[in-house]
Amino acid sequence: MYLYHFGIKELPFTLTPNTSYYFGLPSHKEAIEVLSTALKSGEGFIKVTGEVGAGKTLICRKLLNELPDGFVTAYIPNPYLSPAELRRSVAAELNVELPEGTDQQEFTQLIQQRLIEIHKQHKNAVLIIDEAQALPDESIEALRLMTNLETESQKLLQVVLFGQPELDQKLGQPKLRQLLQRITFSYHLKLMSADQVYQYVRHRMSVAGYRIEGLFDHACCELMHKASGGTPRIVNVLCHKALMLAYGEGVHKITKAHVLAAIDDTEAAKTVSNKGVFSWFSRHLFNAASVVALLCMNIAATETGWFQ
Repeated sequence: MYLYHFGIKELPFTLTPNTSYYFGLPSHKEAIEVLSTALKSGEGFIKVTGEVGAGKTLICRKLLNELPDGFVTAYIPNPYLSPAELRRSVAAELNVELPEGTDQQEFTQLIQQRLIEIHKQHKNAVLIIDEAQALPDESIEALRLMTNLETESQKLLQVVLFGQPELDQKLGQPKLRQLLQRITFSYHLKLMSADQVYQYVRHRMSVAGYRIEGLFDHACCELMHKASGGTPRIVNVLCHKALMLAYGEGVHKITKAHVLAAIDDTEAAKTVSNKGVFSWFSRHLFNAASVVALLCMNIAATETGWFQ
């Protein structure tokens, strides 16, 4: 696409949570510090919440990558599971074989045996659940029962919950108060300020291999901050589209017109104060530049034999 045009080695603003692009925003650093402290102290339940696109999954993956050897991890990325499915997923992550028809009591015994084995190796078992707001209420209760397994001095299974703010609402239900009372550490991710958006964009371009200053200036990043509310995922979308526009025009500097066109083309972006003035222009600019970019890609593909 626009890699050669800007002299970069890979797309810098993909939506995949790539830990090599981790920027270390103050809020993200604090969250990781809270998680590290809580896990090292053997706490039972830890919770991290944040808005959609705030970087929860990125932090989750960074935590998984950086936990020391003294931890055995189980990771559940999609927790919309029944209690039985959740138990089987946890067992599979901990390398526990569950025969068909295993009931809750048998499951508890098998898991306990595995957790005791991990404990005897002087290691800690950690269950990390992403998108935890999707957990059905019955599965949350099953999760609580799993964490009842303990020695005289510590829990055999620690649980880290990553979720959207809806997770707080779910755990606030009276029927789930037993689990809520067990959450000893919690953290809510903050969104980026305008200056952090500027630094964040520069960082991602640098990681991708860009070596020239001033591609996205402060004014452009201010616009993106207003439109995104400081949400990293939306900033990524806007930057990607702005780069496509600049590539389609054959220029090497992102302008306000590029950013406004990207905002106008992105449903998740908020209206900015001067967006209406540029609405018709920016929409047509984006469409025209996108067509040019796609034509360039098709010509390059044909010349290199991709379509043969």
